[in-house]
Amino acid sequence: MLLSALIFGLLGSFHCVGMCGPIAFLLPVDRKNGVKRVLQLLSYHLGRILTYSLLGLIFGIIGKSLNLFGFQQQLSIIIGVLMIVVIVIPTQLFNRYNFSKPIYKFVGKVKSAMGSALKKKTPGTFLTIGYLNGLLPCGLVYMAIFGALASGNALQGSLYMAVFGLGTIPLMTTAIYLGNFLKTSVKQYILKVIPVFVIAIGILFILRGLGLGIPYVSPSEMVTVEQASSKHSCH
Repeated sequence: MLLSALIFGLLGSFHCVGMCGPIAFLLPVDRKNGVKRVLQLLSYHLGRILTYSLLGLIFGIIGKSLNLFGFQQQLSIIIGVLMIVVIVIPTQLFNRYNFSKPIYKFVGKVKSAMGSALKKKTPGTFLTIGYLNGLLPCGLVYMAIFGALASGNALQGSLYMAVFGLGTIPLMTTAIYLGNFLKTSVKQYILKVIPVFVIAIGILFILRGLGLGIPYVSPSEMVTVEQASSKHSCH
């Protein structure tokens, strides 16, 4: 399932350029010193991946708690259904009941903190901006969080979100260097592909939870890291 996280990141980065692009374009990177600029960008991306990893850790722990009650396969099915529902329901209806609304105040504070950080050029500026950037609400981040929750393990959840973050790096870095470089027609095409991919991943999560005995796709028994290690320790 880590492959799905990577593809989420790669496809999601096209969405990120639209949502977070203005932030990336305003990064106070050093345009004269190439080495310093690379280090600044690495720091920015490290900040984002750190946030994503922490979110994955939290939701991985929640998923693990549910697994302890024997809900691992049911959780995988529920998450798959949610992924599909979020894509299928009309945007207008979804916006009316958008679960991001209760955290608008928090988002406002994050943006304010980012505005202050953008004015500075201290060594920790780019790490701070990246960390705060990762806290901004984004539909593809929500989908990746679903994946972390379904992992049923703190480490796997954190790793899932870290891989998602790694997937966003190529396009976000290109955007910082070249600005708004994608043609509108290309963006529109990619934005049409993203829902199809999310539905496909949702179906995979459902199949995974059904336990149909299909190797790698729908194993008859979902085994967590703890279960696998305990089995090995018994031999």
